[in-house]
Amino acid sequence: MRNSFILCIPFLISNSLHAGVVMSDGSDVVVNLKGPMEIKTSDGNYSAKLGGGIQWDYNYAEHNGVADEDDFSLRRARLYLSGNVNDWSYKVQFNIGNNIGGTQEDLYIRYNGWGKQAVVTVGNQKEPFGLEQLESSKDISYLERSAVSEAYAPGRNEGVLFTGQRGSITYALGVFENNGASDGIAVTSRMTYAPIMSVDHVLHLGMAYSNRDEDIDITGFEVAYAKGPYHIQTEFISSEEDNESRKGLYVQAGWIVTGESRPYKSGVFKRVKPGNSSGAWEVVVRYEDGDGAYSDEELGSTDATSYGVGVNYYLNKFIRIGATFTDAKDNLNGDDGSEFRTRIQIAL
Repeated sequence: MRNSFILCIPFLISNSLHAGVVMSDGSDVVVNLKGPMEIKTSDGNYSAKLGGGIQWDYNYAEHNGVADEDDFSLRRARLYLSGNVNDWSYKVQFNIGNNIGGTQEDLYIRYNGWGKQAVVTVGNQKEPFGLEQLESSKDISYLERSAVSEAYAPGRNEGVLFTGQRGSITYALGVFENNGASDGIAVTSRMTYAPIMSVDHVLHLGMAYSNRDEDIDITGFEVAYAKGPYHIQTEFISSEEDNESRKGLYVQAGWIVTGESRPYKSGVFKRVKPGNSSGAWEVVVRYEDGDGAYSDEELGSTDATSYGVGVNYYLNKFIRIGATFTDAKDNLNGDDGSEFRTRIQIAL
């Protein structure tokens, strides 16, 4: 009898997972295996989600006609654990890609008890600056972020962040450690407004500001528009430091050939999701001008102008294959730089 029961255990577990619900002493436990592995109670009071992603790249780059890079690389390899306990949520994310040997990215605790209009997050997290910067690397249409975003948009730092959303308006204000200066403090804020916001029609306006260690001021302006399969976005960022001004911009446009729309939520755009089993195709172009970090095109930090084109194939909502080509010219010394990059991405 005991052996018969043991033999039945795999069958019972298999059926429970297929159904998505496992009975427990308290609330039912819902198990989701379609994408990130998630376990949560049916009342939503407790949850844990395990996911991650891999971006494997090949890039070929030239400087003044001479090849500087010609190799495959693990651009990103991320693993995260997130979830909630009643009104509190958490996220722990590490990246072992790009030859960095493993580093923490998101590592925070968040209080959600006041609703969407007032959320407080404490820990290592993204500062609220820039449309492109706040979009996940797995969701952006061009494989790499623009030179101006790379140069001036703050990334992740330890701090306290207050965010909220009321209708089509989002707002954020945070105080962070400024890793760019010894014992420095950064105060960063962002506000967005979407006067048009539906499933396939969005007009996005945004502004962000960051004061870093009292002597650096960074200001960013965002405009984006999406209707049906077409989308366009632009950002202008200026940085003032020691009475020296630097500024740059990019303009990016895309067409989802298969007819899908680019999702929009909480002031940022999300990854394209195919409308059928054949997948989705996207074509994207980008123009950049001004001060920025043009390291991908082998020009370094300088004032330059670049033109780029790319294509993405979304096999499903988890797998993406893309390629971009960017050609740049240094406006100061006339040097030429270019990069061809391809990527296969799996993100759960």
